[in-house]
Amino acid sequence: MTAWINFGLMVLFTIVFVGLYNRSVSPAALEKKMGADSYPYCGRLRAVAIGFLILVMACYIAYAFNPLPIRLPEKFAWSYWISALIAVFFAAPTTYMVMTGMKDAGSEAIAPSKENEMYGGIYEKIRHPQTWEYGYFFAIAFLLNSPFLALYSLVWLPLANIMMRAEEKDLLIRFGIDYQNYMEKTGRLLPRRKNI
Repeated sequence: MTAWINFGLMVLFTIVFVGLYNRSVSPAALEKKMGADSYPYCGRLRAVAIGFLILVMACYIAYAFNPLPIRLPEKFAWSYWISALIAVFFAAPTTYMVMTGMKDAGSEAIAPSKENEMYGGIYEKIRHPQTWEYGYFFAIAFLLNSPFLALYSLVWLPLANIMMRAEEKDLLIRFGIDYQNYMEKTGRLLPRRKNI
């Protein structure tokens, strides 16, 4: 029973996170209804969304101790060290992209501000380096040696796409043609060949 409750919470926290995050990346659209208060409001939403993302990670860890009673192996068939190496394979580039993205985005990474302009650094090569953070779910799944969590981590791929589209929709409102031009020359998650 505990395993099913944990799984239910993991799904619920995932849904709440995505909903809050999508709302938090809409300050320019919300400004039309709320005025300048939309930017601090979105910053507060982002902070709460991050809290739910952490709760999802906590559910991953709890799952390792209370796996669902389903027809799926509790552990991968290979040695744990292979799972640990796969976890590092996910965690290393994820950490680089997230840390570099946060550094280059500055305060905008946590709380949007109308005064912020489009930023440089890694953002000159790719539009969403921080979206790589969902690689941590794969890293945790393999570190916990859990096939189920590795499968569940696949849900983050379409969800990340939905969240990137929501953010870009608002950035087009915010920055207009400059952002449209930026989108055309810059890759979403990887540099376009001409930018390498």
